[in-house]
Amino acid sequence: MELNELKALLQKSGVVGAGGAGFPSYAKLSEKADTIILNCAECEPLLKLHRQVLKFHAHEILSALDTVREAVGAERAIVAIKPSAKHTIAACEACIKDLNKISIGLLPEVYPAGDEVIAIYEVTGRVVQPGQLPISVGVTVFNVETMLNTFYALSEGKNVTHKYITVTGAVKNPVTLRVPLGVTFCEVIEYAGGATIKDYELLCGGPMTGTLTTEANVVTKTSNAIIVLPADHPVVQKKHANPAISFKRAMSACCQCRMCTDLCPRNMLGHPIEPNRFMRSLTSGVSKDTAAYTGAFFCSSCGLCEMYSCFQNLSPRTLLSVMKGELRKNGVKPPQVEAGPVNPGRDGRRISKNRLIARLGLTEYNAQALLDERSVPVNSVKLMLSQHIGAPAVAAVKVGQKVSANDTVANPTEGALGVAIHTPIDGTVKEVNDKYIIVAAR
Repeated sequence: MELNELKALLQKSGVVGAGGAGFPSYAKLSEKADTIILNCAECEPLLKLHRQVLKFHAHEILSALDTVREAVGAERAIVAIKPSAKHTIAACEACIKDLNKISIGLLPEVYPAGDEVIAIYEVTGRVVQPGQLPISVGVTVFNVETMLNTFYALSEGKNVTHKYITVTGAVKNPVTLRVPLGVTFCEVIEYAGGATIKDYELLCGGPMTGTLTTEANVVTKTSNAIIVLPADHPVVQKKHANPAISFKRAMSACCQCRMCTDLCPRNMLGHPIEPNRFMRSLTSGVSKDTAAYTGAFFCSSCGLCEMYSCFQNLSPRTLLSVMKGELRKNGVKPPQVEAGPVNPGRDGRRISKNRLIARLGLTEYNAQALLDERSVPVNSVKLMLSQHIGAPAVAAVKVGQKVSANDTVANPTEGALGVAIHTPIDGTVKEVNDKYIIVAAR
């Protein structure tokens, strides 16, 4: 398939990164890439989605990966995966016998191996320079579900209408489900048997980078997990922390032990992000050391510094995120800098995922959450017009209009970064505004 034809198909079919910011996949395709990486790191604690989906759909995913590789003219494709995913690796090896441009790249069993900058270094040895995109080193990274959606668009003309999502934590039956876009988190939790405790809160995403959410919110193209945790769980309490209070606590308690910097994954790759230096300058009112502040641009927000490294329970990641936002709001742009040398002690400083789960107090919730692809019935869906990075889609339907599953209900804004949105169910359009479209089942 020609590159421009593939780009048009992915945009029309609504394919975006199925996690993280959800970067539209068509915009990542480039003839500058000599390597395509399929990211199956399963980065966040408790999440089970990627290795399970790849295990059961290895043929579809790897054939789509090879098609993308050919379209951009890349020399090779690498499946980046951890050794513990033995059955998934076996499924991939059975498929790549006929796909000689695809190989397996083993990742360490650490967090955050799924950070694309880290994954690229682990399987290619290339260092993405601070503030640069992977394509700057000739690499494009896609996750597992994104490539499965690409397969369906290529071979079956199916648009992105459903999402795989792990439901775990304090639920009766931890499970990974395939649910329609626009279903509420409350409904998804019920599909997992419901919560097993009364006083709980919800995390959308993983415990490290996820955010607190409510049962009324709905599944979008980037929803990877719903985690039910006790309201008093340390992870939940950390998410509730007030940045202003976190700043005052840092002023009184930061002892400059450097653990936040010494264990920072990006710092160990030579990126100019030094959380301890930032904390010292911020809490002491130092204004001359501008690099301490602009280093915030190079923070990946993995959360290790505040969720694992700091024994004072301070919040470097949160304060770095606030700083990053303030710098952007005031027109400050990331400085053009080069990475330093990779830290020679890096291998001894990486954080075991199992150790991280134990430190977070999540061992009891580390369930298998096996994949269940049975159809999930819904009465209605609320399709958000903004489901990924870029411009919101523009509604293409009106109230009262009949639609069928797979139909386009919103188009990308002309000339802007974005993709189309499609309905997962047959039904009638009940509400349309500039935020969402509600479709009720027939």
